[in-house]
Amino acid sequence: MDGFPDVIVIGGGIAGASVAYEIAGTRSVLLLEAESSLAVHSTGRSAATYIPGHGTAVFRALIRASAPRFPALAEELGVPPFLRPLTVVWAAFDEHGERELQHLLAEWATEPDGPHALTAAETAKACPGLREVRSGAITEAAADADAIGLHGAYVRGLRRQGGRVVQGARVAAIARAGGTWRVETEAGTWTAPDVVDAAGSWADAVAALAGVPQAGLTPYRRTIAVSPCTLPDGMPMLIDAAERFYCKPEGDALLLSPGDETPAEPGDARPDELDVALALERVEEALHLGLRSVRTAWAGLRTFAPDRDPVVGAFPEFPGFHFFAGQGGSGIESAPALAALGAAVVTGAPVPADVGVRPDQVSPARL
Repeated sequence: MDGFPDVIVIGGGIAGASVAYEIAGTRSVLLLEAESSLAVHSTGRSAATYIPGHGTAVFRALIRASAPRFPALAEELGVPPFLRPLTVVWAAFDEHGERELQHLLAEWATEPDGPHALTAAETAKACPGLREVRSGAITEAAADADAIGLHGAYVRGLRRQGGRVVQGARVAAIARAGGTWRVETEAGTWTAPDVVDAAGSWADAVAALAGVPQAGLTPYRRTIAVSPCTLPDGMPMLIDAAERFYCKPEGDALLLSPGDETPAEPGDARPDELDVALALERVEEALHLGLRSVRTAWAGLRTFAPDRDPVVGAFPEFPGFHFFAGQGGSGIESAPALAALGAAVVTGAPVPADVGVRPDQVSPARL
């Protein structure tokens, strides 16, 4: 037996690193990562944006609450800002897109910094080079996010607070005995009163090892490619309202995705050539930039609960085993507020008033 921390966090991506950092303010924390390096899966493959109004009502609240927390966190950790301003334009190209856009605008109506509607002419002006658009929406309160910088800052902050990080510690078994959880890994065995399952796409598999009911989490593959091209001045991030593609400037190239959601097993996701080709075709049809090739392509897994809200906390029959999973496509943009919520749930502290989400809204018991 090696060590007796207060809390063992399983998973070294943005979920595990952020909640471990927040918990470490009041508890001793051990963070376990299965891989030999941190952030090699979803965190390191994110398109990394902060978009007010994105996702479910719960995620919208967490994203909204994270806005002031990002700069406060950067100051607290002594690092450069994590967010860089980004204009985002949604475009409706057909009747289906217009219906979807109207639905989104209704959801965004209560968002202080949420997108607002544009006419066809205004949409074309907001996105230079855009062709044959019917209507659109825009927000200037969005941002590019430094996912790797954010993750690295959380890990350094965790260590400064006395937290320990062990890599190459793939979990082999978890058992509860005498009020504590025993976690066996390839790198050693530890016990703690509380375990946080922040294993991303593997979260349900980790729960199964512990004999805990699964949360019904499903990983979906998302493909991203980077295509070299000459970008028009003022090019924003462009999102098809019908979710058939999105793209944004990436240096001297364009990052693009077909917006695919293909159910997948947990693992090292690989891009599908057809999905890459679809992304090129759809973006080229909308913008006519002469896209012909890709510089690089990759895929990541976005993991969702059935209702697409995050899963945070324990089943009543299994105290001390806490889920912190189901961040879907909002793991980066909601990280500061969601981590504060998760730390409060795990430690039994009051949820910060600004978070705007109650523990029962994200509890696995709701599922």
